[in-house]
Amino acid sequence: MSEKASSPGEAGTANGAVGPGPASPERESIVVPPSVLAQQAGWGPAPAAPIAPGPDEQPQIFASTRRRPDLSEAGYSENPPGVGKLGVILGTVLALLLVGGGVTMYLTNKSDSKSPAAKSDAAPTAAPTPTEAPVPPIKDTAKVLPTVTGDFGSKATITLPKEAADGTFVVKELIAGNGPKVDKNNWVTADFTAMNWTTGKEIQGSYEGGKPQLFQADGGQLIPALDAAVTGHKVGSRLLVVAPPAAAFRDQGSQGMGVGPTDNLVFVIDIRNANAPDAVVSGDVTPPPADFPKVKDNGKKAADITPVPGAADPTELKTAVLIQGKGRKVESGEGVLVQYTGALFKDGKKFDSSLDRGQAFSFVTGGGNVIEGWDKGLVGQTIGSRVELVIPASLAYKDQAKDTIPANSTLVFVVDILDAGIGGGS
Repeated sequence: MSEKASSPGEAGTANGAVGPGPASPERESIVVPPSVLAQQAGWGPAPAAPIAPGPDEQPQIFASTRRRPDLSEAGYSENPPGVGKLGVILGTVLALLLVGGGVTMYLTNKSDSKSPAAKSDAAPTAAPTPTEAPVPPIKDTAKVLPTVTGDFGSKATITLPKEAADGTFVVKELIAGNGPKVDKNNWVTADFTAMNWTTGKEIQGSYEGGKPQLFQADGGQLIPALDAAVTGHKVGSRLLVVAPPAAAFRDQGSQGMGVGPTDNLVFVIDIRNANAPDAVVSGDVTPPPADFPKVKDNGKKAADITPVPGAADPTELKTAVLIQGKGRKVESGEGVLVQYTGALFKDGKKFDSSLDRGQAFSFVTGGGNVIEGWDKGLVGQTIGSRVELVIPASLAYKDQAKDTIPANSTLVFVVDILDAGIGGGS
């Protein structure tokens, strides 16, 4: 599925798939390397010089209707996002271009921000430059550690010791969860509290914003203190993380966050949820109304969508909840993680499905990053729901053909809403 700003492949997916993307063919492309996006998010290592895409990086494409060349399924599966609440909301494309030229900017994610975060295509973490120390191995203790009080699911109270940190990269489980274990590249939502051990000052965490961070575990796009910490731990766990500079912002620090190049950071991370890349929702299924295309659930394979014979194309968006989720409602401006199957309304011919790739897709709602029918149809639905959308051409690709989708086509999507949070979008 494609997004207007980007997707796992603009105007398609990272695998060249076709889903709900832009309907404005006159727009130009702006290319930004994923490594720049990760740094701009505030939780990737800061570049010492302008960054060019590495040999394995696919540049992120913004505001484009031109399709990226197809990638292999393996390449797609290693494309986690690198942005979010602990990072920032990327303000404008201009800001990204300035970063690409060596100018570092930090835009704090505030409730009145109107620019959604952009997800970088993932690439394996770049090797440290010769001037940077390698990320130290993770240990579960150190000579001296902060103390933490408070319950899982609420902002933690961190009390720093008088002694300075000894440089150990610590991930210590304070509360053992009983949910599924987080594996590499699982999609995770996590809340956190943060402090600068060196200065004693608090760093804004997710509890102040009210929504968790959404990201793929150990994908190499967040600082190791967050990115690598959750892997191997179960949902419901609370972790104490002590990050020396090499596991955080390295020797550049983060001026916007008040982090110096030698500062040690402390995080308390609550792992809220985890989804495998091929996850789908489950629950009692309610058949769609009689005037909706029928949907056959095929588990982790693309759904079969059968049109209503002789049905006229609708002029307005139609939605039906097939499985009612028990989570909170999705809000405009946050990242959403979904599985989907898309088909033509007139004949039920499938044109795209994330399930064919075994890779959930994330996007930011309400910012025009996907076709209008997705923004209107999914905002307000609850996490854990399966929703059928019947989208008229006026809210999809209008009079523009899109690969196997003819111009002026009404589209049908079956969408599983797996999770939502800050970050995760393209």
